[in-house]
This record gives sequence, structure tokens and C-alpha cells, in this order.
Amino acid sequence: MLISPLMGPIMGIGLGIGINDLMMIQQALKNLSIAVFISLLTSTIYFLISPLHIAQSELLARTSPTVWDAFIAFFGGLAGIVAGSRRDKITNVVPGVAIATALMPPICTAGYGLASGNLYYFAGAFYLFLINSVCISLATFLIVRFLDYQQKEYPTPEVERRVRNTIWVAVLIVVVPSSYLGYQIVRKTIFEQNAKRFVANEFNFDNRQLVSYTARYNRHQSILELSLVGEPLQKDSINLLRAKLLPYGLADAQLVVKQGSFKDAEIDVDALKNTVTDQVIKYSQSSIARKDHIIDSLRRYIDLTQSAHISVPDLRNELKTLMPDVQTFTAAQSLVMNRNSTRPDTVMLVYARFSRKHTQAERQRIEKWLQSRTKSKRIKLLVE
Repeated sequence: MLISPLMGPIMGIGLGIGINDLMMIQQALKNLSIAVFISLLTSTIYFLISPLHIAQSELLARTSPTVWDAFIAFFGGLAGIVAGSRRDKITNVVPGVAIATALMPPICTAGYGLASGNLYYFAGAFYLFLINSVCISLATFLIVRFLDYQQKEYPTPEVERRVRNTIWVAVLIVVVPSSYLGYQIVRKTIFEQNAKRFVANEFNFDNRQLVSYTARYNRHQSILELSLVGEPLQKDSINLLRAKLLPYGLADAQLVVKQGSFKDAEIDVDALKNTVTDQVIKYSQSSIARKDHIIDSLRRYIDLTQSAHISVPDLRNELKTLMPDVQTFTAAQSLVMNRNSTRPDTVMLVYARFSRKHTQAERQRIEKWLQSRTKSKRIKLLVE
């Protein structure tokens, strides 16, 4: 992709069309054909002799072209021709465009299709290459016309008309099928998302477990298949589930419920094992988290109680110096519960009995002294 052997001929075709240079178009087509043949031959031979024969995501991603691939190639071609038309040629845009539009990967995927005998892979990947090639050429043509390059004259008006018709046919071949494929992909994605929301929100029956579900999109009849274990769902419950498909945009989908024994329900045992294992792990993690929370709360309470430990006799003697009329005194850390909260609040509860009634200012002075002496921010003073 870095050397981009296909980029130059493709942009040469667009440039030749833009300046009406038939010789350049023919030479670019010849160079492109040679580059495509060599690239396709190389990739086919590689996959024939390679021990790796499983199609990974990098290959599968280039077997279903859509209209978004056309947009990516078009704007990549714009960047490429703008960079190529600059007087200052020192730039990294062209290699970047070659990578972004991915001219070589589709050819390599097409070679994999030939080597494995999978014509679907070959057709999809080669069509993606055509999309990229036509869109890059079209972008080059538009920029050349916009920059007003000096144009040559066609030999005859018939040749000019033939070239123009060829351009429009190539654009239609790229845009129409890719737009349809993109529309189907959007519908499939929406169907799968709606099916996921339906299963998450509506399947809340007791004494039965949803092992797995499969959402198979089809433009004629989509299918949502549920695999259950546990007590069988009654027919009324299944009909109720079918009635709830409409609000989720699944009115045209067929709901299939497989339940009963493993043999009757055709349930994947491995999927069941994975589901049960996941549930056990989640329950264990939740239980451990709850216990850790309780332990942390108790540890904080113990630390707080120990740090706030006070000597009641010492406080009484000091308070007796401050207020000689004190008769009875006690202090302790207490937990106070609020009706709107489940977390207890820690308060220093102080009870004092005096031989005379104190003013509000005197009580406030006692509270401030207690806060300073006990290092407690919250003091509750009860006075008799």
C-alpha cells in the first residue's frame, strides 16, 4: 500500500479524461491492467501456497462493498489529486490516500477468492476495487476541470460523446449497486439492534432461562429465534411476545421459540455452559463486591471509633473547671439513622446535668469546647 502501484494509473485515467488526452487514457489503462494482473497473480499464488486458508476479518471486510466505500474513495481521490497538483511535491498525502482508499487489499482479497475457489469473495472484493478506482478517477477528473488545466481537442464529436457516456456508465455501475448494498446493511443493523432491545426489555419470565437468541435478517422475512430452558412457555405467553414485536419495529419478523429439553429445543450445550458460567461469575463478583463494601464500612467505623476514643472522666474534670455547677456528665460516639438514607451518620452524643439552667450562649460555649477537645465536627449536647 505504501508504494501504491495502482494509484498512479488510476489518477492518470482521471487526468486524461479531464484534459481530453486519449493517449494518456490508453497508456493509463494499459499500466493499470498490468498492475492489476501482477497484483492479482501474486496474491493468488500466495494464498495457494500459504498454509493459512481461513478468511479473517481483514479479508471479510472487503467482500461486501457499500456506498460508504465510494465516498471514502472519492474524498481520498480529492486529497490525492490536490496533493499531486501542488508545485511542492514533498508530501505524505499520496501514500496516506493509498492506504485510506485501500486499493491493494481488495485485489489481495480477490486473489484469496480465486485461490480458495470462492467466487463470492472474488466478485465482492473486485467490485470494491472498481468502486475505489472509478471514484478516484472521478475525483481527479473534477479537480482537473476545476483547476482549468489546458485541454486537448477530441478527434471527433463522436469520440467525445463516447468518452462522456463511458464515464457516466462507470459511475452508475459503482453508485447504484453499492447504494443498494448499503441500504440493506443499514436495515440489517437496525433489525439486529431492535431485536437486542426486544430481548432485553420483554423477556422477563420466571422459572425459565434464555440461553441464546439469533436475529437473522432477510429482506423478505426476518427471523428472531429464542432458545429457552426451564418451564415451557405457554402458547398465550408466546402470542403475547409476538404482539410486542410491533413497538420495536419487528412487525414483519417471525418469532421462533425453541424450548423444552436439550434434544427437543436443539439448544447449543456449549452456549448453555458459557451462559451458566457467566451468570455464576457475575453472581460471585456481585457477592464479593457486597461483602467488600460491608467490610470497608465496618473498618471505617472501627477506625473512626478508635480515633475518636475519649476519656469521659478527664472530660468531666475539665468541664467541672469550666462549669463548676456540672453534676452528671457522659459522652459517647453514636450512630444516627436518617429516614431518607440507608447510611448511618456518626455523632458525638454528650449528656450533661447542671445545678442551674444555662443560657444559650453558655451552651454554645460548651459545644465549641467539646468540638475542640474531642476533635469531633458534630456534637449533640443534651442538657438538663
